[in-house]
Amino acid sequence: MTAVEQRFREFKMPDVGEGLTEAEILKWFVAPGDTVTDGQVVCEVETAKAAVELPIPFDGVVHEVRFDEGTTVDVGTPIISVDTNPGAGEAAPQAAPAAEAPAAEAPAAEEPAAAAEPEEKAGRQANLVGYGAAPASTKRRPRKPLPGLQRSAPAPSAEAPAPRESAAAPARPEAAPAPSPAPSPSPELNGSGRTARPLAKPPVRKLAKDLGIDLETVTPSGADGIITREDVHAAAEAVQAARETPVTAPSEAVTAAPARERRVPVKGVRKATAQAMVHSAFTAPHVTEFVTVDVTRTMKLVADLKQDPELAGLRVNPLLLVAKALLVAIRRNPDINATWDEDNQEIVYKDYVNLGIAAATPRGLIVPNIKDAQAKTLPELASALGELVTTAREGKTTPAAMSGGTITITNVGVFGIDAGTPIINPGESAILAFGAVKLQPWVHKGEVKPRQVTTLALSFDHRLVDGELGSKVLADVAAVLERPKRLITWA
Repeated sequence: MTAVEQRFREFKMPDVGEGLTEAEILKWFVAPGDTVTDGQVVCEVETAKAAVELPIPFDGVVHEVRFDEGTTVDVGTPIISVDTNPGAGEAAPQAAPAAEAPAAEAPAAEEPAAAAEPEEKAGRQANLVGYGAAPASTKRRPRKPLPGLQRSAPAPSAEAPAPRESAAAPARPEAAPAPSPAPSPSPELNGSGRTARPLAKPPVRKLAKDLGIDLETVTPSGADGIITREDVHAAAEAVQAARETPVTAPSEAVTAAPARERRVPVKGVRKATAQAMVHSAFTAPHVTEFVTVDVTRTMKLVADLKQDPELAGLRVNPLLLVAKALLVAIRRNPDINATWDEDNQEIVYKDYVNLGIAAATPRGLIVPNIKDAQAKTLPELASALGELVTTAREGKTTPAAMSGGTITITNVGVFGIDAGTPIINPGESAILAFGAVKLQPWVHKGEVKPRQVTTLALSFDHRLVDGELGSKVLADVAAVLERPKRLITWA
């Protein structure tokens, strides 16, 4: 590594995820000339999983920012260079490779001519540079003139030495002048070389003058290019028609129709989500089951928990109890918490639950997960859920927070949707959709009463989850939400 390379350090785009190949630069926090320190965040990039802030690993002054914001850069490409020793002054440029030989070693201009005329070498004598060639003792064999070319001028006599260039090489024969092109038949020229007047008889000229027509603009139709009365009248009619054509005022100009389409490049989180969903939909055989459940008691419990001092300041909502109900169902049916290993043709059962929560962000749908959710108490789960949602909305979710998920919940009810057929997150075996909670007529204790009702949908991978297992899990979640005291009895 040269001294210049040691002084100017390059920071390359790192792989901030798991095997990612590219990232988009969202925002630069520094510019050339700014001082940076080890660990300082210099830019924010968006990978296929999340937005990530990148810290610089050395001290110095920013020398160059290689890419603009919005540019997608491959992993391993230098994105910024830093002068780690700015007090040393301007760096000396690296020596350019010797592309040219020294002048003393360059072949003389006379050498090519001498090579072309070997018979002249014998008659040449050594001479000092700049004094011309010494006269030869033998005469030159005269050349035959080339056909179509003039002969060269006679060589200067010894009394009038020729310049160095003429002594270095024989004079080139001058090419014969190219024949001039034939004159164009128009416009017609008079004897003085100027353009001749348009040909027209005096009465026709008077008519053109009365109508205000310039004969220079009239196309003649008569014999020998003579302008006729009909030609003048035709030109006058054309001028009159042009005058009568209305000119559109700027305010009345037709405005361009507004664009009816927008094209947005698919990249970053949205691109990764699309690829993952296509892979999941066409790799894992999906089965979706639905159940409609009375969650009136759960909604009452949510209202009570919001007043509990132990949960003060925490996010308490129906989603919290749905997550807790799913964890109880997984404890009762642990085989649902598994993944399919295609390469080894194995089912991997997991004794931990990394509970994913699908979150809609401006950059697309992401699924961060709560690590070891099965071991958390209700307050701990509420705290983790609130932090997860807040971080996702701020666009600060890290790739690590979205890796290793085992099962997912998607809350479509916040959009007023009753149910759907969710697609399984890649690497997982099931996903639960939580629909909107609505007041509906419901048979309760033998009577039709207004009750709070919701619909749950569970999609699962039918390669490792059969209908019985999937149905048991969905039924257990519904049972807990219908009678939330089962959170205690089934725990």
